[in-house]
Amino acid sequence: MVDRNNFTFSELESWLQAQRVTEIECLVPDLTGVARGKILPRQKFTEDRGMRLPEAVVAMGVTGEFPEEGPYYDVISPNDRDMHLRADPTTARLVPWAVDPTAQIIHDCFDRDGELVPFAPRSVLRRVCGLFEAEGWSPVVAPELEFYLVARNSDPDMPLKPPVGRSGRAETSRQAYSIDAVNEFDPLFEDVYEYCEKMELNVDTLIHEVGAGQMEINFFHAAPLGLADEVFFFKRTVREAALRHDMFATFMAKPIAGEPGSAMHVHQSVVNQKTGRNLFSNTDGSPSKEFFWYIGGLQKYIPAAMALFAPYVNSYRRLARHTAAPINIQWGTDNRTVGIRSPLAEPNARRIENRVIGADANPYVALAATLACGYLGIKNQIEPTPECKGDAYLGDFQLPRSLGEALTLLREEKELAAVLGESFVSVYTEIKEIEYAEFMKVISPWEREHLLLHV
Repeated sequence: MVDRNNFTFSELESWLQAQRVTEIECLVPDLTGVARGKILPRQKFTEDRGMRLPEAVVAMGVTGEFPEEGPYYDVISPNDRDMHLRADPTTARLVPWAVDPTAQIIHDCFDRDGELVPFAPRSVLRRVCGLFEAEGWSPVVAPELEFYLVARNSDPDMPLKPPVGRSGRAETSRQAYSIDAVNEFDPLFEDVYEYCEKMELNVDTLIHEVGAGQMEINFFHAAPLGLADEVFFFKRTVREAALRHDMFATFMAKPIAGEPGSAMHVHQSVVNQKTGRNLFSNTDGSPSKEFFWYIGGLQKYIPAAMALFAPYVNSYRRLARHTAAPINIQWGTDNRTVGIRSPLAEPNARRIENRVIGADANPYVALAATLACGYLGIKNQIEPTPECKGDAYLGDFQLPRSLGEALTLLREEKELAAVLGESFVSVYTEIKEIEYAEFMKVISPWEREHLLLHV
C-alpha cells in the first residue's frame, strides 16, 4: 500500500508509470457530491496540470440549475469565469472497473489569484480544518455510511423495491445484522471489497442495517479531508458495482416508504498536537470540559446546520419519531435515541457521534459543518444541557421539519457562516432555494389520491 500522506507529484508520476495508467479522471466534487471534471490522456495530464473549469460547475444544484439573479452572483461572476484546478496527488486512485488502466485524482479549485475557491466543498472543509490547526488541534473522524440496494427502476413514478438476491427472492422483512441477508448479495460485495482494496480505501465493517436491502459500511478513523475523499470515492464505487449486478445502490435519505432512512453517522474527537492527548479526556480519564463544550456547540448550531446535514426535501422524511433517526439535539452516553451520542470507550478513544447527518449529505460539507459546530462550542465554552438517560423520542422535536425552515435558520446563524465562509453559505442557500422551487412544481401521488375528489 502506498503512503499518500506526503505524496509528491514526482512520486505520483512514478506511481502512474508503475500502474501503466493511460487516462486520468480529473475530478472535482460539486455541492451535491457529484464528480465533475474532465478525462485527460496521461500525457496531457503530465504536461499541463493547469486544467480549468467554469467556477459555477461546483455550485449547481442536483437538478443542474443555477439562480438567474440574486446574492449568488455577488459571489460568482455572471461572466462565467474560469477556476484553476490543481491535482491533489494524495488522492490518486485507480479506477478498478475501467477497461484501460485509468486513474482518478481529486482536484482543488483556485481562483485567478491563487486563492481557494471558497464555495467549493473541499475548500470549505480545508478552511474548517485550518481553524483547528491554528489552535494546535487535529480533528479525527470516522463515518458510518448507510445505503440501500434496490431493484433497477427506470420509472421515477414507480416506488423503489428491494432487489432479488442469490435465492431468487427479494427481502420482505427487516434483517438487521443478519449475516445470511448480507450473503444474499455476496457477488456484489465481493466486487465492492475488491474495488475498495484496489483503491486502497479505508473501509472497515460491512453490516446489514434495519431496512430491507439496507446496508452500512464503516470507515476507520482518520483525518477529515482524507476520509471525505474516501466517502466520495466509495459512493462512486458501490454505485458502479451495483449496476454491474443489475441493481441500484442509493444514498437517498428515505428511498422506500415504510422503511428506515439512511444516515451518515460521524464519530469525532480532537487530538492535542503537542501532547498527543485526546482533548475530550482529562489525564485522570474523566471527560474534559472541552468534551462538554463540543457537545454544547453541536446542540446550539445543529439546527442551523441542518440544511447542510439534510440537504434535500427528501432528507426530512427520514427524521421522524421512532424510526432509528433522531428528532432532537439531546445527548447521552451509549444512547441511540439521541441526536448526539457518546459511545462507551476508553479515555484515549472518547468521542462524540453526530447521528443527525443523512447519507445524502455531501461528505465534505457535512464533516466541515459538524466540526464547525464543535469548534464553536469549544471556543465559546458552550455548556450542554443535562444528559438524556431515557428515550429521547419521547421529547419534543428540536430540528427543522423542512428544507425551507432549515435554510432560514442557516441564513440567520452568522457565527456558523463566519466559520464555514459567508460566500459558501450564500451560494449554498441560493442553490437550495432553486432546488426547492423545482420540487414544488411536482404534484405527488399523495396529493392526487387525497385531494383530487375530496377538497
